[in-house]
Amino acid sequence: MVEAWVRPDEVEQVVRRAEEEGVVLVRFLYCDTGGVIRGKAVSRANLEDALRSGVGLTVAMAAMNPFDQLQTVEGMGPVGEVRLAADPSTYTPLPYAPGQAALLCDLERLDGQPWEAGAREFARRMVARAAERGIRFEASFENEFSLAVAEPDGAGGERYRPYDRTLCFSSAAMTEAGDFAVELVRAFEAQGLTVQQYYPELGHGQHELSLRHAPLLRAADNQIRARETIRSVAWRMGLRASLAPKPFPDQAGNGAHVHISAWELEEPTLPSGSEPAGRRLSALPGQPAGGSGRNLFYDPDDRYRLSRLGYAFIAGVLAHLPALVALTAPTVNSYRRLGPRSWSSAYACYGPDNREAAVRIASPFRAHPEGSVNVEIKAVDNGCNPYLALGAIVAAGLDGIERGLDPGEPVLVDPDSLDEEERRARGILRLPASLEEALDRLAADTLLREALGPQLYAAFDAVKRSEAAALAGAPEGEDCRRYFGVF
Repeated sequence: MVEAWVRPDEVEQVVRRAEEEGVVLVRFLYCDTGGVIRGKAVSRANLEDALRSGVGLTVAMAAMNPFDQLQTVEGMGPVGEVRLAADPSTYTPLPYAPGQAALLCDLERLDGQPWEAGAREFARRMVARAAERGIRFEASFENEFSLAVAEPDGAGGERYRPYDRTLCFSSAAMTEAGDFAVELVRAFEAQGLTVQQYYPELGHGQHELSLRHAPLLRAADNQIRARETIRSVAWRMGLRASLAPKPFPDQAGNGAHVHISAWELEEPTLPSGSEPAGRRLSALPGQPAGGSGRNLFYDPDDRYRLSRLGYAFIAGVLAHLPALVALTAPTVNSYRRLGPRSWSSAYACYGPDNREAAVRIASPFRAHPEGSVNVEIKAVDNGCNPYLALGAIVAAGLDGIERGLDPGEPVLVDPDSLDEEERRARGILRLPASLEEALDRLAADTLLREALGPQLYAAFDAVKRSEAAALAGAPEGEDCRRYFGVF
């Protein structure tokens, strides 16, 4: 077997840290095709070998759906293996799991080359595609989640009720969940992550937490950490946290809105002896490729402070959005949330600070307008694989930039308040109302399919269609129950 390309000093640094920190187990984590965070753990004694050579994983795991039902996908059966190849720059001791640490992984073939069905590799390809055009994207997620109390269901399992019944943004909710909130923020800070805001949301037991923006690949890595941290801190405190899109059918849904901006890419300075290209060079997402550059979405003379490039990016996202939601809202449960008049974006349109539009131009902050201009994509939830979601958003936006698309006039009202004829005249499309419909739109979207590549697309389509089939004809609310503990 050919060892994965990892610099010896990176291996030595991780091993030394694990020893100094008294780590016993190190999780090698990845996000699978269906959006589930999975992995294997290695002992500290085996850490050096695992870092150099990877950890074995059957190729079949790429065809496993979120209900642990294995699908038939060519090349992803019982024969064949890939490696969990850890990115040493992602090593993090886990404050919610004493004695353990985690590394985020790529999926590699046995010869050390990227496996085409790997989601992190897909995001990296989109980062490289943007870099060819002199663009570095930065992003962050707004995480909504439902905090719950588990109770026996009388049949040997659990049922869940919201942790509280307080009001949106209420100080009472801040007090009731205060101990949890403090422990959660401390856990993020212990991992080097900056929490920007934390507050109670509309639904009973619903809360929201947002992290500071980061270069695209690191933003997706941070989202994996965020999901793991929220659920794990809750569990250690005797609670349950669900990031599923709609864990309670009678409560507000949980989104994971993406904020994204585009920055001028400056030439990177490579250390002597570095690979001129390839996986490891672009796998250092914590460091910008060059200097800070300038925000390519910013135009001080525009009425909304958005540049022509920013408008073209929005136009690309809107053009592909009916297909894109298959990747950003990819569960049966997602489409309980994506309805009109629910502030979750049911229509493909954009507007300045319009929270019923699928794409929002976020108003800048007075103190630093250039640094804060960004675009928010609202039709995203935590059922997604963040590498697939961010990579696909970039692919769609770059298509708009390359073709010089125009998104037309912004929508300044709730699009559902317009009659159907006016929406049609303005090109405001209703987004898919089901996972099956979204998958059909993705199947017809040549650009997104080609960006994913045949292996990754085939696995995603099979996994997601099986998910829809598994819940077809299920009792009302069964999807809420099934997804509650998955995401």
